[in-house]
Amino acid sequence: MDLDSFSALHTAEGQALLAELRDHDPASELATATRLRRTHPAPLVSAALAQARLRQRAVAKFGQEDAARMYFTPDGVEQSTRASVAEYRAGRFAALGVRRVADLCCGIGGDAIALARAGIEVLAVDRDPLTAAAARAGVEALGLDGLITVECADVTEIDTAPYDAVFVDPARRGGRGRIFDPEAYSPPLSWAVAAAGRAPYAALKVAPGIPHEAVPAEAGAEWISDRGEVKEAVLWFGAGPPGEVRATLLPGPRTLTGRGLPDPGVREPGRYLYEPDGAVVRAHLVAEVAEEVGGGLLDETIAYITADEARETPYATAYEITDVLPFNLKRLKALLREREVGVLTVKKRGSPVEPEELRRRMRLKGRARATVFLTRVAGAPSMLLGHPVR
Repeated sequence: MDLDSFSALHTAEGQALLAELRDHDPASELATATRLRRTHPAPLVSAALAQARLRQRAVAKFGQEDAARMYFTPDGVEQSTRASVAEYRAGRFAALGVRRVADLCCGIGGDAIALARAGIEVLAVDRDPLTAAAARAGVEALGLDGLITVECADVTEIDTAPYDAVFVDPARRGGRGRIFDPEAYSPPLSWAVAAAGRAPYAALKVAPGIPHEAVPAEAGAEWISDRGEVKEAVLWFGAGPPGEVRATLLPGPRTLTGRGLPDPGVREPGRYLYEPDGAVVRAHLVAEVAEEVGGGLLDETIAYITADEARETPYATAYEITDVLPFNLKRLKALLREREVGVLTVKKRGSPVEPEELRRRMRLKGRARATVFLTRVAGAPSMLLGHPVR
């Protein structure tokens, strides 16, 4: 979609097409396109169908109501922040007393929208004309243009001095896919850190896999998961002590803050196994959870905690373990058949076996359910069988 085609969507004819396509079935898109092209220009039909597809994809991140009114680009849908995460971050800014934010690399405007709904005035900047146009159109459609100003500009040329805070979401994808080197972000992480240093508060969105040693000494780092799926890491400036490490789980939010504990010791498998949330693992806060549940590690290199008691914690999922066995698929198959297990959940850390391949080889039959962990116990490949603690 080019800028001219996107602009055509804002004509009366374009808006009528978008309204008609709101609930269209992608499986019948060819027939729909053929029908609409009899009465509408082909480029406009193509643009409307593309926008309708993007809106349907965006429902998972923004919800049905907002997604149906916002405007998207393919990269914008892929790279935008999930609404629940953006709302949480906007809440942190608001709690700091921030009233004006420069949102640099704003994309289609998801974070700007969350900030505005938290009562914060936003300058949203993106250098791509189509992306900026999509952000501007979405802001207007949601009635937030009184709080959000969208500019198409190079973020490195923006004067952020009038703003209480800076939020930077650098592009982390290139022509070959994901970019793992923070200095290869666009703009580079070093530039974003310098921009953060010029504002009272700042937050820099980075990939969850960022090495801890790449976190600037003056920043705090927060890893965020939503319903068990790690979404991002954020470097915070001015929002807490330098060097602070946090894992935040949504919904909630529930936040675990690092206390600099030493790594837990390795111990024999107990009755319970705890699987820490991915944000906890990324934040290197497994020791804090192990202390909370009174447990140790199954293996010094694996983030599975074992304990003798079932203790409730929001930061890990607990399983009752019934069997601890050396790794042997024939033995596992016989055990599952004996117990008439027909539904098997496969968890793995430190094992090369793929879950789908394992399930195929087990040829499951029966009504019982079970969970198997393929991992290492004190360095030895092992299988632990059990079920979630309710």
